[in-house]
Order: sequence, then C-alpha cells, then structure tokens
Amino acid sequence: MRALQLLFLVAVSFQAIAQPELGPFDLVNTPYDEQSPVISPDGKYFFFTVSNHPQNMGAKRDPGDIWFSVYDHGRWTAPVHAGPVLNDRAFNAVAGFSEDGSQLFLLSHYDGTGNAARTQGISVSRNNGSGWSKPENISIPYFLNKSTQQGHLASNGSVFVFSAETYGTHGVEDIYVSVKDQEGKWSEPRNLGTKINTQFQELCPSLSPDGTRLYFSSNGRKGFGSFDIYVANRLDDTWINWSEPVNMGRNVNSEYRELYFKAYPSLGFDIYTSTKDSDGYGDFKMFKSENPPPPDTVAAIAQVALVTQDTVVKIVEQQIPVMEDKFIRIHGKITNAKSGEIVDAALVFEAPDTSMQTKTATGEYQVRVSSTGSYSIKIDAPGYVSDLEKLDVNTYEMKELEMNFKLQPIELGTTVTLKNVLFMQSKPELLPESYPELDLVVQFLKANPHLEIELSGHTDSRGSFRQLMTLSQQRVNKVKSYLVSKGISSRRIEGKGYGGSKPIASNDSEETRMLNRRVEFTIKKL
Repeated sequence: MRALQLLFLVAVSFQAIAQPELGPFDLVNTPYDEQSPVISPDGKYFFFTVSNHPQNMGAKRDPGDIWFSVYDHGRWTAPVHAGPVLNDRAFNAVAGFSEDGSQLFLLSHYDGTGNAARTQGISVSRNNGSGWSKPENISIPYFLNKSTQQGHLASNGSVFVFSAETYGTHGVEDIYVSVKDQEGKWSEPRNLGTKINTQFQELCPSLSPDGTRLYFSSNGRKGFGSFDIYVANRLDDTWINWSEPVNMGRNVNSEYRELYFKAYPSLGFDIYTSTKDSDGYGDFKMFKSENPPPPDTVAAIAQVALVTQDTVVKIVEQQIPVMEDKFIRIHGKITNAKSGEIVDAALVFEAPDTSMQTKTATGEYQVRVSSTGSYSIKIDAPGYVSDLEKLDVNTYEMKELEMNFKLQPIELGTTVTLKNVLFMQSKPELLPESYPELDLVVQFLKANPHLEIELSGHTDSRGSFRQLMTLSQQRVNKVKSYLVSKGISSRRIEGKGYGGSKPIASNDSEETRMLNRRVEFTIKKL
C-alpha cells in the first residue's frame, strides 16, 4: 500500500507541474545526447544513457554510459554517473527492471573484468543492498546484432524486444523478440514481421506494462519528419500478428527525431526523446498518458531512411508536381563497428553533376545536398576499411535525413561481409550489381599494399556436401579472379570455399538459410 501511495503521489506531482522556471527534466537534459530512459518500479530512480560525455568511462569518445537521477519535489535531480560496475568504454544502457526492482537488466554482455564483451546480448545486475553487483551475462541462442543495442525487457523478465541490424532483416534494423520459457531458456530471436518492420529502420522498441502494446520509432513510414513514434497492439501470443501501427501524432512527433518512447501509466506520464528544441542532440520529453494518440491521419510525406553499412536505400513518395530545387540536410555519426567508439572520417557525396566533401567533428557530420538526386557516399578513415553507400532520394518535403555508418577497423582477424556481392542462383557467375563493392575492395587493397586477405565463400546446407563445397570454392575463385584482373597480386589473396560448414544461423527456414549464403574477406596479414 505504501508503494502504491508513493506511485500515486509521484503521478500527481508530475501532473501538477506548472513551474515555468524549471520543468521535470531541466536538470537531466544536457548538451549531450540523452537516450534509453528507464524508471525504477518505485518511481524513485531514473536510469538513462548519455553519449560522448567527458565523464564517461571512455570520455568524449565513449558511445554511451549509464547515468541516473533521483525524483525530488516534482522534478528529477542532476544526473550522476552510475560508475564502473555498470559501465565500460563500449555502449551501455538499461533494458528494464524486475517487478520488485531488485534486478537491473542491461543491454550488453560483459566479460569477467567488467569490460563489454565483443558479443552483444543482455545481462543482469542484482541489488546487493550496497549497490549493483557485477553484471551476469544472459545467453540468447543465435543472437547477432551489428548495430547499437536498443531494446526493452518486460517487468516479468520473460520477454525481450529489441532492434537489430542482422542478417535477414527486411532492410536495416528490424524489431525482434526473444521469450524465456518456464525452464529459464531464451528462444531464438524472432522477427516481428512486415506489419511492424519496413525496408527502412525500426528502432527503440518497448512494451506497455501488460505487454499488449508495442511502441517503436521508424523512419520507414509516412510521418512528420526524421523518426516518428508509433504504437501497435499485439493480437496473439505468436508475436508476429499486430494491428496496423498508428502514428502517435503531433502531441509527440515533430519534423525532428523522436525515439525511446516508454509508457508509465501508473505514474501518469510517458517519456521519450526528441531533438526538437533540445539542449543538444536529444532531450527527454514528457507525454501525458491520458491523451490517447490521434487517428492515423498523418500527412502523406516522404518516407525516411537511416542508412547503415552496405545498404542501398531509396527514399520515395507519392508523385507531386515538379518544384524549384530544394535541399535536404544529411547528418549522422561514424562509429567503430566493433567497439562503438566515435570515428573521425572524411565523406564524399557524389552525383552525376556534383561532388561534395565533408569531414566529421567528434564523429558527427552534416552536409546539405539537393533533395532530388542519386548519390554515392564514400567514407574513409585512417585505420578503417572504407565504406561505400548509394542513396536515391526524391522528396520535396523532408528537411533532414540521418545516415549513420559503422566502419571496420584494419586489424588482424577483422572479417568484412560483402553483402552486395551476388551470384546467379546455384551458379558461380557474378551479378553486375556486385562490381561497385568489389571495386571498393580493390581500392582498399591498393591503399594497403602489404595487407593480405582470405576470401571465404559460404552456402546454406541444402544439397550434397561435395556440391556445396565445389560451388562455394568456384564463387571464391570468381571473386579472386576479378580482384586480380584489377591489378591485385594473386599472392595477396587466399580463397577457400566452406560450403555450409560454417552457418551463422539456423538452416530450418528460407529466411535464416539466406543468412548463411555469403562472401567474406578476413585480414590475415598486415
């Protein structure tokens, strides 16, 4: 009863805020990027992530550390760093609490020394009376995420929804779910399906307290601006049947970027982040739960895409009359694909009739280009494998577009998947769309003349072992021949076909078999 009274008082306090001189989050929001809000079950503590703060474990290059604030007299206090037990130099964030608040779930794996492991996942820290314990890793089978971890673990501790850039997504990041059974084992992540996921990017999923509603951000739907927040109802226990997602409307969304929506009906408010009128890159905002989202009457404007590594994206809209030239501001971050650390890089935007160059400052860049055109974007950074993207855009309404890139470091053992190197079905013949990415590999090898690589070809498990080994070897030979034809010494390239012997996903369905059909190169000598 005392806990319920406390929650009621907290809710009343938030609803009664009318102090123009100091809002509930004014002490929390900083010139840095605030992300991933989570409030403890008793309503006293507010955990969140701050990126690139000089007091983070990795200082200004740190992609995000966990901080917290305490509720006091109608507002949240100034944030305090959560310390080295929960934080390291990689990205750290809170996924949720257990119902009694004794367990804190984290959006990363940790090794035995408190540093984030290379493999991503989730972990749990326990309140031992004097603080939070060293995180314990939680194993989720076939878990793979090449993107920054974002997600929410339900208060019952048995459902984890998260966004991931992984093999087999419909576009860039998709939303997945993993469920824990009665024996405590987590299921293989399951894609929520095309009703939720688009060919663009879905981020920051969270569940309502009863688990029936899904909130998420997307730039792949007709919205007001960069990222909008949507809500959908779960129709059954399969986690793939959903109502049509509804835009939360202008009470929440704007022409800027809205992310990280979390519902707290017991407190009488919800939290999300927005770059509109923010102190920095993103600030916390409040949405009163009693205001339902309006009908889905969002204006039919351009779809937006957040582009990440090795992805070709088109941004299109309904036909509109030809207008005078307009411009779009493209901005984003460059990070290390393995550690998540900020990377300073040079970017070149090229179109048939123009070329623009820009450089990052503390890993962030921005450039202004025509809002109608086709661009190739090359990203170069010392010590990293160059990246090449293509972007077709045709929108007169969109004011800005976020494009984030992850670069692979040049070091022994680094493996790069050539996702756009494609072959004719069951044959070793290259498709024409493979050549731009292969040409980038040629440039990379010429820029690093002492570097040697191993090409590896992989298939799914369908067919005889001998046939699959032969096909994968033939495909590797074809790629090697192309590189040699462009002036690369054959002595610098080893090539081996592995058939279906090294799967990275299950071979039980076509969706997962597709993940296993790939060509990669690994740096063997520097």
